[in-house]
Amino acid sequence: MSDMSGPADFSVMTQGDVEILEKTRSHDGFFKLNVYKLRHKLFEGGWSQVITRELFERGHAVGVLLHDPDLDCILMVEQFRLGVAVADLGDSPWPLEIVAGMLDKNKPAEEVARMEAQEEAHCEVGELEPIQGYYASSGGTSEHVQIFYGQIDASGLAGRIAGLDDESEDIKVHLIPVKQIRSLLTSGKINNAMAVIALQWFLLNKS
Repeated sequence: MSDMSGPADFSVMTQGDVEILEKTRSHDGFFKLNVYKLRHKLFEGGWSQVITRELFERGHAVGVLLHDPDLDCILMVEQFRLGVAVADLGDSPWPLEIVAGMLDKNKPAEEVARMEAQEEAHCEVGELEPIQGYYASSGGTSEHVQIFYGQIDASGLAGRIAGLDDESEDIKVHLIPVKQIRSLLTSGKINNAMAVIALQWFLLNKS
């Protein structure tokens, strides 16, 4: 019987084990859709056949979990999401989310996180602590998300309406008591990856 007590033995593949043979832009609107022809090394050796894949490319994102330790609450936002509406699975198209936004190549992620907190929730954030970086859905998009934790003063923010008019944002601020977070997660009320990851981290590390 093999010894399973040690660390998992993952094969080490790198960026150099992929060859991009061709890249063409099939859609160039608010979002981008590129078509790639590529091949990659195989676990048993040699190279794969040439593969054609479409990839949705919208850039990278940042999110920030906002916590008021004095009020013992998490600030979350609610806004319309087309993806939930057209999925037609019975979920509300106004999900509860953490504050988030798309990264600017000319600004560090921490700066964008603070800017989004001001735009979406009218609040200033203290020191930021990294939570997790992850790929949103690496089989179909190149988007990478970095999440932070930050403390705020949420006094008077419950029910505030925020967002940028020129981005058609209509955002409502909610203050969620920390004691309700676990039940919201287990009930499925929180159903987007960024919020689930951030809140589970919070329960493990800060609650």
